[in-house]
Amino acid sequence: MTDPIADMLTRIRNAVAARHVRVEIPASKLKVEIARILQDEGYIQGFRVVDEDRSSKKLAPRQVIRVALKYGPHGEKVITGIERISRPGRRVYFRRDEVPPVLGGLGTSILTASRGVMTGREAVKTGIGGEVLCNVW
Repeated sequence: MTDPIADMLTRIRNAVAARHVRVEIPASKLKVEIARILQDEGYIQGFRVVDEDRSSKKLAPRQVIRVALKYGPHGEKVITGIERISRPGRRVYFRRDEVPPVLGGLGTSILTASRGVMTGREAVKTGIGGEVLCNVW
């Protein structure tokens, strides 16, 4: 797999479109941080990193992120759009004063900087820029 972040976002996008309650994603430190930001911003109910049971296939256990998706009181989607910005073939960086608002400030951009993974608002507040991973609205 050449772009595991795009795989994570696609799994979430497809699960929301199919109205699933939860989705499992292969774990990495960066994906856990993205899930933490999605939870802090209110786009998902929560997540847990668990060991996947693969004993029946006699394979070594691996960790997965189990994401509990969130819907409105009448079944409305909380995540209406999620889009990968910086890809392995085309990296996108913004300086601290260039981080654009997503959907006029209603969405969230997730970026990775020298101080870790953070939202676009946090990056502007702390005065640092970085690579924009994705936009969520």
